Amino acid sequence: MLGSTIINRRQHVGLQKLSALAGVTHSSLGPNKKYKFIQDDTSGESTLVCSCFRIFENLELTCAVGQLVYETIEAHQKVHHTGSGCLLFLAGAWSRVALECLQRGISVAQIISALSEGMDICLDVCRKSSVSTEGLGVEQSESCTATSQSLGLDLSKKHTAEASQASGYLQGHQKVGHRTTNTSGQRKIKLSRHFWEASSENVSTMPPPREPKLLDIAHIAEGLSHGYINAMNLAVEASRIQSKNNQQDRNCPTFDITKVVTCVLPGLPEEHSCVLPGCIVLLSEEQASVAHHLKEQHLKVALINGDLSATYRHLGYNRPAGVQCVSDQSHLSSSDKEEEWVEKVVTLLLNLEVNLILVSGLVREKVIQCFCRHHILVVEKVKASILNAFGNTTGAVPVTYASQLSQHCLGSGVKVVIWRDLSSHGRKPSTAVNISTGVNSELVTVILSSCVRGKLQALEDQFWACAYRLHHVLKDRVLLPGAGVTEMLCVHHLRKQAEHHVKHQRERNGDSVQQTKAANPYRGVVLQLMADALIDYVSTVMVNSGRFSKVRAWTAVSRQLQDCNEGLSAKFSQLFLGGEQDSVVSSAAVKIYDNLSVKQEAWRKAIDLVFLVLQADAEVITGIDQKADGAQGTLMLL
Repeated sequence: MLGSTIINRRQHVGLQKLSALAGVTHSSLGPNKKYKFIQDDTSGESTLVCSCFRIFENLELTCAVGQLVYETIEAHQKVHHTGSGCLLFLAGAWSRVALECLQRGISVAQIISALSEGMDICLDVCRKSSVSTEGLGVEQSESCTATSQSLGLDLSKKHTAEASQASGYLQGHQKVGHRTTNTSGQRKIKLSRHFWEASSENVSTMPPPREPKLLDIAHIAEGLSHGYINAMNLAVEASRIQSKNNQQDRNCPTFDITKVVTCVLPGLPEEHSCVLPGCIVLLSEEQASVAHHLKEQHLKVALINGDLSATYRHLGYNRPAGVQCVSDQSHLSSSDKEEEWVEKVVTLLLNLEVNLILVSGLVREKVIQCFCRHHILVVEKVKASILNAFGNTTGAVPVTYASQLSQHCLGSGVKVVIWRDLSSHGRKPSTAVNISTGVNSELVTVILSSCVRGKLQALEDQFWACAYRLHHVLKDRVLLPGAGVTEMLCVHHLRKQAEHHVKHQRERNGDSVQQTKAANPYRGVVLQLMADALIDYVSTVMVNSGRFSKVRAWTAVSRQLQDCNEGLSAKFSQLFLGGEQDSVVSSAAVKIYDNLSVKQEAWRKAIDLVFLVLQADAEVITGIDQKADGAQGTLMLL
């Protein structure tokens, strides 16, 4: 089942490469992720990574499959910021399923049909085993502050309802017919080379109750931390500050991550990480002197959506995704035309009495220094969503060019407060200031610090993973049982379907006509292999926990599957992140949850990636005869 990473040129090379690439990220699964150093052989520089996405971001991928894998996880990471490791692992595992099926003589069309049906079964399990957040506890007003600082809450009482719900689902599906479909019918295969669609017609979440109770956000966040307790504490605190400043959402709390910004401070211990209202930015020595001059004043603000330079031209109204701001050194030479432009802009700003400019793009050092001499503070690289937030609270209208500024585009009521002088730590920039609009602002800054500079990227990724999990659960209002429970429910149901298919195949052995009419005679084999791939995922997470060997993990899973009819969900919940005889760890395991929408989307992208590579391999190996009967029916249009 695990196969080999040695490329066999006589077989489907794309599927083999996909399997080999997926093996790179096995150590990034589970709560105990391992740091890796990636070194550039040319320059000798190295980087410290701790996630699937960062590993691929720093690899030099030369093959087409590698580029496709990177684009897939990049698209998923951009939307969800979590689940990329699960996506890639299952893509590799299901690519080995496809290879095994091809070696057994199963056609590409039959493989795709059975895998697609298996995915429908898994998505149906996810929907029916999901747990409403309303049943996970009600927020106590007097303990809200305390729980946001410590996530050590007890979920054991709430788990009883979850276990009975999951067990009831299995009992209600013991006698399932030959074909399983979801309520909307058979899953339609839609492939896209870039996988940019964040939503799908099969994403099904339970509607929120008509009169929702106050959610205990810290209580739910504990189960979603996945080992990142400190990062989740910061996310909960950011959510609490937003809720405090947004009185309209107190009965239905949300977490607006578009109004959250991170600020990294190397050199300080990790204990200095904190959350503050407003927008914290780091300033150079020249900018800091202007900030001291403007502090505590009510400032006029201008918002520039793009670079603040004489040569900048906007990219059009439909701005392509993934565009990064870089400086063009060839255009940095001073010229009379640029100096003339700077003088015009400074004159315009002085006439408009603008004291603060927030720019989403880049600003040349010489331009910043020129503005500083006129006591105009310029802050570059501000997120577009933060610009919009300032626009909503101050009345400012973002413009593309400074020449477009007028009195109607400006905002007011902004304050600049010196938060901390970092010059004693040898930092450049040396001063951190807080830019805020005062009352009822939902802007929040998360300060991330570490004495190890190379660890800051991982800490920032961990925070955003927790923040997005919290955002999705408050949006979806449902959770999935974690710690491998959902995967094992899928394994149980896939095996039941496979056994049911084999039984019917044996009953039809005597009837050649019915045997011919069978929709897919290999359905049971493919579903069984698909279930084994999920077991491989769960066992790998168990191995990464440090308490199991690979053999012990497979043995423990097999034992639980054999006893699945005697209280399936309760036994699964207490297995996967601790030893069976470790009551402390087992009780903690029941607190783990996953996001429904994130897991569904990761599984979809994984299976679609396999389908895309499988079809591409088949076309390269066999070719396409457009004149052959049924040729079009075996193709999936991309």
